[in-house]
Amino acid sequence: MAEEEPSSLASIAKSQRIPAKEFEKQYKDHLSGFKDWDQKEHAEEWVIFSENIGSQLSLDEVAITNGELYTVLTNKEFHGKKKALVAMVQGTRSKDVAQVLAKIPEIDRAKVEEITLDMAETMNNIVRYSFPNATPVTDRFHVQQLVSEATQEIRIAFRKEALREENEQIKLAKKEGKRYYPEVFENGDTKKQLLARSRYLLFKSQSKWHEQQQKRAKVLFQEFPDLKSAYDLSMMFRNCYENSHSIEEGEENFNKWFQKVEEKNIDSFTVAAESIRLHKKTILNYFTNRSTNASAESFNAKLKNFRTVVRGVRDKKFRVIRNIGF
Repeated sequence: MAEEEPSSLASIAKSQRIPAKEFEKQYKDHLSGFKDWDQKEHAEEWVIFSENIGSQLSLDEVAITNGELYTVLTNKEFHGKKKALVAMVQGTRSKDVAQVLAKIPEIDRAKVEEITLDMAETMNNIVRYSFPNATPVTDRFHVQQLVSEATQEIRIAFRKEALREENEQIKLAKKEGKRYYPEVFENGDTKKQLLARSRYLLFKSQSKWHEQQQKRAKVLFQEFPDLKSAYDLSMMFRNCYENSHSIEEGEENFNKWFQKVEEKNIDSFTVAAESIRLHKKTILNYFTNRSTNASAESFNAKLKNFRTVVRGVRDKKFRVIRNIGF
């Protein structure tokens, strides 16, 4: 396989004064090694690089073109860079993906000790079918996202209600021939603005709020006590990860959080807590090595870049080898 980076090809063509299309054809047919690539025929459906396998892997899914989902297996050791890719399979069905991964020699699959993944049961099944000795670890950031979304769900519901109220007040003012003036809080926000502009501060710990966010949060929590309760639950959950250093500590802290969720009885958190309970075993596995899917996300960024490049391109197989750098 040629070592030229795809991004440099255009500059090479320009320096040699070769028409871009002609240069790409020459690169494809003679320089890239694509013509003799042994995985060319099935590259759109799956590719496997058994030599890149390691003891710690990441399993994720990503949309490449037209919403087509691919399951991607990467080696954490290479941090999303060259040699990170172990396998990429079109689709997410457990048995279909496992059937392709079975092409990796069993002796290599048996060496895998740990695989991070999201909360989808299909991913857990793939690990079970294909890597019997591997410990599945539910990615921390997918779990935290579930809790953050529970908080945002409450904020969005309040914002919709604020919009509805404002619309009614505007219509009433017009009916009475008056001009509508919304209530403005001490920080300068209207209710609608307060709820819209509070999105990002609800993701952060208080220590990271800047001055304007501190003022906004004070008003927000005075006006919407349920949002204060939701925010506190979200931060308490984050601290379960930050302050636990073993599976036992993690389980103890999560159980305290579950109890607090039951006390507050907030519907969106009740649903999130139930989902976390169902995945608690693989979530707690995080505290062994504190492994995440960060390296997989780095590799997925390359795939998403490929997705923008591939639009309108007929030969996707060649684009796979050129843009992802297999």
